[in-house]
Amino acid sequence: MAQHDDYRIEPHVPGTDDYLRIRQASGLSAFSREAAEKGLPNSIFGVCLMHGDAVVGMGRIIGDGGCFFQITDIGIMPEHQGRGLGEVIMAALTDYIEKQLPKTAYVSLIADVPANRLYKQFGFAETAPRSVGMARKVA
Repeated sequence: MAQHDDYRIEPHVPGTDDYLRIRQASGLSAFSREAAEKGLPNSIFGVCLMHGDAVVGMGRIIGDGGCFFQITDIGIMPEHQGRGLGEVIMAALTDYIEKQLPKTAYVSLIADVPANRLYKQFGFAETAPRSVGMARKVA
């Protein structure tokens, strides 16, 4: 991380307050505190991007523990964006994927444009037209 000497990755899931703060500030969709408190402990793996003692970025891997996994919650506080720190987060998640997950694991993600360019650097490919991502919110 030579060009990122002021930052470091810590391998743990963010706390609820940091999670909700980073999601809101980075433009990710909102979740309730209750949902975050229930979901975060069920993470497969997570990382926090630290600047001093502050959590300024995050990323998680969720899934069933054997077959299916999803990269989610890649977020960086706006004042720290544009410095290649998304690559630092993805590198840490990719390292975990390659070293810890079963070789037959299926790892997916939903890429917001233009972040899809970042994910391509880490071996992710668009699945369309063979398959397309779909989502549904509970209303």
